[in-house]
Amino acid sequence: MGAFSVSATGSVLLRGDAPPADPRISSALPVLSPRPAHAVKKRPKPKPKPVPARRAPAFKIHDVRPDAPPRSIALTIDDGPSREWTPKVLALLERHDVQATFCVIGQEVRRFPELLREIVAAGHQVANHTMHHPVSLARLPARRIEAEIRDAHRYIQDVGGTTPKLFRAPGGNWSPAVMKTAAKHGMLPIDWDIDPRDWARPGATRITRSLLRGKAGDILLCHDGGGDRSQTLNSLRKVIPRLKDRGLEFIAL
Repeated sequence: MGAFSVSATGSVLLRGDAPPADPRISSALPVLSPRPAHAVKKRPKPKPKPVPARRAPAFKIHDVRPDAPPRSIALTIDDGPSREWTPKVLALLERHDVQATFCVIGQEVRRFPELLREIVAAGHQVANHTMHHPVSLARLPARRIEAEIRDAHRYIQDVGGTTPKLFRAPGGNWSPAVMKTAAKHGMLPIDWDIDPRDWARPGATRITRSLLRGKAGDILLCHDGGGDRSQTLNSLRKVIPRLKDRGLEFIAL
């Protein structure tokens, strides 16, 4: 046992012990109540500004961007983000200095939020492609259409910090109700000119042949989600440099 001494109050102290508080002193000290925690104010989400509803979606670049360069062409990538294929597509686009438009599905954004952030950080455009990708969107009740578009909109805003200005209906299935709802959320409906049907995996050769028909002002459709996209990726490795060699400039919508 270590050395000990007797305190002023008569109790025994071991060396290293703190002496007990003098009750005459402690009783005279004011009791401080804990400060209430300040509530963290959340920044309000920006409300979408409605735009006029269109009668038909945009098929050409200049329907979306009237000021686009005359030799521009647009690559759109649908149904992601995909853990396997989106990073590979992003790497390819970076290698060729290409800007694209990613039409993302809300439930995939929920699964892979970091991938949406990578898309945004790379400077690509992000479009709303519904929450669950219902191909029958145009035939759904108005409340279901609203939920599909609204919920995806919120996920993209919350995760990516960007507000979509473009909307693409799954399968290109449009209706007046779909057009009206997209406009209500401040989005322009977009479609495409060139569809290589890469989602059906017809072979990289057929995808390449179809995409190479693209010309100035066209919107190309490809996919990074929905399954094995190796054929799409192999095709884009050839298509992008060949279209650029023709003097075409890839732009985001």
